[in-house]
This record gives sequence, C-alpha cells and structure tokens, in this order.
Amino acid sequence: MIRVLLVDDEPLALERLQVAMKSIPETEIVGTAADGIEACKKIALLKPDAAILDIQMPGLSGVELAQSISGQTKPDIIFLTAFNDFAIEAFEVEATDYLLKPVTFDRLRLAIERVRRRVLSAADRRSNSAAPASADALPIGASVNGYDQGIWVPSRAGAVRVPIATIDRMEAARDYILLYSETKSHILRAKMNELEQRLDPTVMIRVHRSHIVRISAVAGIERPGKGALRLLLNDGATLQVGPNYLERVVAALRL
Repeated sequence: MIRVLLVDDEPLALERLQVAMKSIPETEIVGTAADGIEACKKIALLKPDAAILDIQMPGLSGVELAQSISGQTKPDIIFLTAFNDFAIEAFEVEATDYLLKPVTFDRLRLAIERVRRRVLSAADRRSNSAAPASADALPIGASVNGYDQGIWVPSRAGAVRVPIATIDRMEAARDYILLYSETKSHILRAKMNELEQRLDPTVMIRVHRSHIVRISAVAGIERPGKGALRLLLNDGATLQVGPNYLERVVAALRL
C-alpha cells in the first residue's frame, strides 16, 4: 500500500486529486494540506511514502517544503507545476516525478507506480546486501559511434549523469524535457531536436514532436484506425505516433 499526502492551495485541484487517487489501486490518501506549512507538519506526523506538492503555494512553496524535509521522514516528492513559472531551485530537490497541470489520470497513475517501484526497490536493497549491477558499465565520458550514452541533468550536487540505458522515454514540456526511468523522472532545460541528434536512432527513436522512446521499452502496439499507431510502453504509458514519424517507427520496430 502506497501512502500519499496531497498538497495544493486550490480546493478544486485538491478535490480532483483525491477523486483520481481513489481510482488507483493499493494507494491510501493519509491526509491533505492547503499550504506548505501545514504539509510540513503532516509529513512529520504521518510519514507518507509520497507527497504530491503544488509548487506555488502561500507561506511555503512546494520547492521550499521539499528542501526543508530531510532524514527518514522524507517522502518521495511529486511536483505539480504549470512549468511557465517553474523555479530553477526545483532541480535541486531531485523529485521522483513532475506532473504538468492539468494532470491526467494516466499520468498520475504512472507517477504513483514510479513511487511504488522505488519503495519495493528500497525494500529489496535492505534485504539483500549485494549491490545491484550497474545499468551503465561505460565510463562517464563514453560515447558509442558518436552518440551519447548518458545525459547530464541538474542535481543538488551540481549534475548527475543519467545512462541512456535506464531511460524509457523523453517528453517535451515547453522549454524542458522530462526523462522517465523506471523509478524516477529527471528534468532538464533543452530542445528536443538538439537532444535527438545526440541519440543513437537504433536505441532511441522520435515517435512524436513531443516524445522520444527507447525501442526496447515498447511492449506492444495498437492500431486505432487506418494509418494510426499507438505504442504501449513497459511503464504503462500509451503514446500516439505522430503522422510525420509513422514510417520511421514502423521501420524501427520492424512491423
């Protein structure tokens, strides 16, 4: 059971989150808060697995709240943001996920599943003293055939390199790009076209003007109509293939 605290200063937004969360199995809303100060107290008291935080709130913003939490009481942070007012300080918080308003049910569900995987992974590490094998055996500066094998993203310590092998998909969100791995999302300020040029097209393929996916992350396909194609990814996401990218996707997947 994933225990979640919902935090938003807009009553209607908070109500919508509550309704959506009730449809996600094996989750429990342990509490709600209308501002950062109230949320800080409830996190210390309730110790939720995850806290879904609006970034802009009176008194204490979502970013300030996340930065103030430390130690064993710190839950996985999922930010709610409109991105147009996204604070650069949010990069330093190293949130588990970022939800773009207005939040869709499928996107919320995927964020909670990411938290669930992190909770299970942490439990496995505690029960198994053997260190997990690295998904990126190449040196930090390595490239293959001129293509990047990792992407540097901002972090609290400065920057962290995310191996391409761990990224299931990339999504453009205005001036930012979200990188989705199995257990965490990363965000960086970049242009989709420039990033695409740095990626091996036999590994990562552009499927839409706003989406790049790792070919091996595609678990299934749907054909909703003539000339249309949807990709089902192993993280549960469903992506529509853009008409300008259909031919290359068919070739890459050998359909």
